[in-house]
Amino acid sequence: MANEDDLTPEEQFQEMMRQLMGGQLDPEQLQQLGALGIDPSQIAQAMQQMQTAFTQGDGRIPWELAERQALHIANQSDLGVTGTQRADLDQAFALATLWLSEATTVPEPVELPRAVTRGAWVAATLPVWQELAEPVASSIADALTTTLAEQLPEDMQGMIAGAGRMLRTVGGSLFATQLGQVVGRLSTEVVSGGDVGIPLLPAGEAVILPQNFADFGQGLDIPEDQLALSVATRELAHARLFRHARWLRLDVIAQIAEFARGIHVDTAALEDLASRFDPSQTDELRAALESGALLPAHTEQQTAALTRLENLLALIEGWVDVVTADATSRLPSADRVAEVVRRRRAVGGPAEKALASLVGLELRPRRMREAAAMWRAVTDAVGVAARDALWDYPDLMPTSDDIDDPQALIERLRARARGEEPERDEMDEALAQLLAEETGDDRPEDGQGPTPV
Repeated sequence: MANEDDLTPEEQFQEMMRQLMGGQLDPEQLQQLGALGIDPSQIAQAMQQMQTAFTQGDGRIPWELAERQALHIANQSDLGVTGTQRADLDQAFALATLWLSEATTVPEPVELPRAVTRGAWVAATLPVWQELAEPVASSIADALTTTLAEQLPEDMQGMIAGAGRMLRTVGGSLFATQLGQVVGRLSTEVVSGGDVGIPLLPAGEAVILPQNFADFGQGLDIPEDQLALSVATRELAHARLFRHARWLRLDVIAQIAEFARGIHVDTAALEDLASRFDPSQTDELRAALESGALLPAHTEQQTAALTRLENLLALIEGWVDVVTADATSRLPSADRVAEVVRRRRAVGGPAEKALASLVGLELRPRRMREAAAMWRAVTDAVGVAARDALWDYPDLMPTSDDIDDPQALIERLRARARGEEPERDEMDEALAQLLAEETGDDRPEDGQGPTPV
């Protein structure tokens, strides 16, 4: 090894970090990790990732570490999908498709619904989790790098000057590890693709996780075939909506991204943590990341963005509630299943709560019941076709005020049906053209796009 005096400041800093981290975990450390409920094999992988950062740190967030963590947790307890489970769910999906066609004019997607394992759910949804978490991960990694540098004595500042990218990779590794653990645990809880409430799957895809579905049904005293039909109908309603309203998935993701971009780390909390930070003992930092202790209260802009997002999610879930209720009205247990689903969505599971702490966003459509009542009133007043047409373009969508006062929306829809439509302006035409280009939809032959409601 070269004499320490011959090393550059960056190399000296990296060597110091390597010595602190050590090259291996001794048996005592492994025992301590096991007592904390942390898988030692996964920590060994994280250590390897960090050691790579010390020598090849390029400043990026190592999302492959999140994938490894999530798949490891999901596959540990994954029982696979049996032939009987697949056949039963295929039958439920087939009957749900027929019933939905009577309850909505939104067409069925071309993709076939399917039963999937926990690991398959992780692989299919992780790209969206990464997209949602990217702004938070970058903010935490950058803040950690800056704060740790500020904690070093002045005579050591030269050592860290060239190691910023490496430190950023280390901070990103910790965040990616936590995200992987949370998504992995979430894979043991979700029952279907739309269970979390946001479009995690490509538009039009519908899936159910048979193992989690079986866990969900335990203790409910509801016949399994009726429960399967209700869950399949709800999942297909989600898939139909996002496949038909192609702008909707982009809008939800964009609103979440807008919220996430406003997240900044609580520098006071991070400085306190950095003052006693030991690179060989990252448990405290890991706990701070998962608990949300480093994320300050929402700003006014974030609160406004969150309100818009919650209204949109409530409109989606409320429509799915009404359509599912109409489609499954033949089932004796339909109302009981619907109430169980609503309560489950309102409470959320442990992994979902951990995700809220990690990225600072609780995906709870707080006004779901009010939105469902609005959709029911609209359906009763103007019919299914007029109701579903509101999803054709974003400027036709009900507003927060419409959720509060459905009658005003109903009167506008009735006026539109009588031909009392407002004249289109240049903004309407430009929006229609933009949406047509974005979604690839053909413009109507008469050149008319959406008409404001």
